[in-house]
Amino acid sequence: MPTYERLAAFRSDYSGLTLDRRRRFRRAVEEFRADLASGTFRASLRVKKVCGFKDIWEMTFAPDGRATFHYGTPTPEFGSHVVWRRVGTHDIFGNP
Repeated sequence: MPTYERLAAFRSDYSGLTLDRRRRFRRAVEEFRADLASGTFRASLRVKKVCGFKDIWEMTFAPDGRATFHYGTPTPEFGSHVVWRRVGTHDIFGNP
């Protein structure tokens, strides 16, 4: 089971999401976690690197719903560590 943390920008973004967007994000994170453990992300999440940023990744959770993250230091006990950076619309890419 991977570990995670949320940056202040993510927490602020998340608090501004509608209930429907929060629900969609949580559902996508369930899929993301399962895929992270298997090593292959399903196509519907469209996980890929953010253009112009070496270590920042994005995930799609709705038609105009995106979340950015980077990988932190993995732990021997839990494996991968994900740092959620931003969540919202395409607007987050101005400062991912």
